[in-house]
Amino acid sequence: MSVTKDTTGKWMSQVRVKDYTGKTIHKKKRGFSTKKEALEWERDFLKKATADTGMLFEDFVDLYFEDMGHRIKESTLISKHYMVDKKILPVFGKMPLSSITANDIRKWQNQLTSSCSNKGKPYSPTYLKSINNQMTAMFNYAVKYYNLDDNPCKKAGSMGKSNAEEMHFWTKAEFEQFITAVQDKAPSYTAFMTLYYTGMRVGELCALTPADIDLVNNTININKTFQRINGRDVIWPPKTPKSNRIVTIPQTLANCLKDYIKKCYEIQSNNRLFPYTKSFFNHEMLRGCKKSGVKKRKCTSGCGSCNKIFDAKSRVRSNIGTGICTNNSCICIH
Repeated sequence: MSVTKDTTGKWMSQVRVKDYTGKTIHKKKRGFSTKKEALEWERDFLKKATADTGMLFEDFVDLYFEDMGHRIKESTLISKHYMVDKKILPVFGKMPLSSITANDIRKWQNQLTSSCSNKGKPYSPTYLKSINNQMTAMFNYAVKYYNLDDNPCKKAGSMGKSNAEEMHFWTKAEFEQFITAVQDKAPSYTAFMTLYYTGMRVGELCALTPADIDLVNNTININKTFQRINGRDVIWPPKTPKSNRIVTIPQTLANCLKDYIKKCYEIQSNNRLFPYTKSFFNHEMLRGCKKSGVKKRKCTSGCGSCNKIFDAKSRVRSNIGTGICTNNSCICIH
């Protein structure tokens, strides 16, 4: 280890150390304005390289995401990163991992529960719960893999709640008003009819291909989902094996899909049937609501019947999936 001045007059640090796996690491960093800055970087690097729980929390987070990046989907990783970068690192980033106490966690929770979003509204209980779950998961990881003594989140308790507030519904008549309002655009009309009759998620709708649709047996094979990530269109396998399913459709929808496919110029069996994004369908939802006079319903939880059809997280994020609720012939707007 050495800290010296280079030819530009800036300070430089060189470190050679064995990490916790026994591998020798040689690291060099230039450009420090003062010797103190170079020494501080050197100390932090050594703690991180040797997996010392005295490392800064932000350095631990780097290690956590480096490992998790090999185990979870890119979209999930981006979502977690956003949450941690915005809601956790600004408070805990510069604190040593081992110094964070249950009291620190409680203060952070209290700060979040009394804060508001950019729109001036308090954070939803489910969002607060998600943030707290992510924090708890990272400390569990530190306990398991970096020998942290205990998880301060467990002592601090949770915040928010898992179940959101009561869902609002469209009646069948309201849905008929809405679907009439969007029938001027074949993709929108067909998409919302498909969502209505199948209860599939919007990402699953966007991933459908003609090969997934069996117009002889009137079924749709739901086996993938679509997302746009950093400008890239990505098709993923479903989140869980149970998400792979074959849905029977009525003749009304079968006829609708048959007519739509005929209008899709030179579409191939493996082409996306709805080559759009969730934001497009959200825009179409708003357009249809405005034109028909039907109020857009933002759901935050499902009734017993709908919970058999929908994934709560997908409902909350998109706010535009539709499906049949068997309670009183209502139509749930997700």
